[in-house]
Amino acid sequence: MQLINQLLQVSANLYKILGEIPIGEERDGYIEHINDSLNKRGDIIDMLMKNGFQFNQEDRIHCTLLELDNGIKERLVVVMNAVKQDMANLQRTKKSEIQYQNPYSDIRTMDGMYYDKKN
Repeated sequence: MQLINQLLQVSANLYKILGEIPIGEERDGYIEHINDSLNKRGDIIDMLMKNGFQFNQEDRIHCTLLELDNGIKERLVVVMNAVKQDMANLQRTKKSEIQYQNPYSDIRTMDGMYYDKKN
């Protein structure tokens, strides 16, 4: 029973953390904190499975855990999409910066070559 309460506490904390996505420099620490919480949660779930945990739909705590799990999955998708968008923006920024520094780098020319079609 104590493991279930720990799982409930860690899951609720993770759900709360995933609700607020920081911007900028704080993002690295935020993602690290999410990873730590997910690892801790995974360890507790593994211990529960080793002890023969069975889900009971009539138990209020089990239903709460299921709802939290679904909410965590939804919020993780939102966080992942935000990170993917930031990475795409960073790649676009890098590409435009390189193009700004050397605007003619992508131009392929064949100066000095002449093809004669007559034989």
